[in-house]
Amino acid sequence: MNSDHLVSQRNFGNGSAPTIDAPATDAVDELRQLTAELQASRTRIVEATDAARRRIERDLHDGAQQRFVTASMQLGLALRAVERGDVTELTEQLASVRAELDGGLAELRDLARGIHPTVLSDRGLRPAVEALVARCSVPVSVEGDLDRRPAPTVEVTLYFTIAEALTNVAKHARASEAVITIANSSDDAQIAIHDDGVGGTDPAKGSGLRGLVDRLGALGGHLHVHSRSEGGTTVQAVVPLDPHRHTDHLTCDCCAEGQCRCAAD
Repeated sequence: MNSDHLVSQRNFGNGSAPTIDAPATDAVDELRQLTAELQASRTRIVEATDAARRRIERDLHDGAQQRFVTASMQLGLALRAVERGDVTELTEQLASVRAELDGGLAELRDLARGIHPTVLSDRGLRPAVEALVARCSVPVSVEGDLDRRPAPTVEVTLYFTIAEALTNVAKHARASEAVITIANSSDDAQIAIHDDGVGGTDPAKGSGLRGLVDRLGALGGHLHVHSRSEGGTTVQAVVPLDPHRHTDHLTCDCCAEGQCRCAAD
């Protein structure tokens, strides 16, 4: 009799209730845990999507929309200037309209860049990352590249992983410099973002990192954060070039040592 079966038949003869073998119990518990983690991951993805939609709506309302409303009002003033034959007023109002329209277009471009940067679609990961680096307040160097373009979903996930890591470097790390490394094997793409900041990053906290874990996990990838209290943080991500393999996990230093404390924390 196979010892890994779910319900033991050892006590059926005497009318005793069937028992559950320990290995099977462990497997059931593990399956339940994986199911719960998958459900939690899906919930976070839905919540993140809703939050992103609300952010876009807010940015449009407070930014470009206000500029276009102002431009419309200024066009009304320009029409009245035409009726009065006031060329000076007309010129001033048209100049203001142009400024508002230019500002609104710039804000729309910035918003679109945050959704999906054009340079990423047109030229690939490294040029898009270099554009990110150019806007970063911390000096950043970029090393390596992918020898071929991965699937669009993989490419954009790598891009936003780097973008989130750079945001954390600029906001929290108090670093003097950072290095981004991009590479790939025959199966996987790998990126790493290292900074010389204060360290102590907790990968179990923060919606940004958690969101990256979900996004990478949906593609069969994973995220590793190596951050020491004495200084320095490295964020590493690996994702299959073929995004049909599926895993979903976050590892920190204690996880890598087989003594994970993240859940307890």
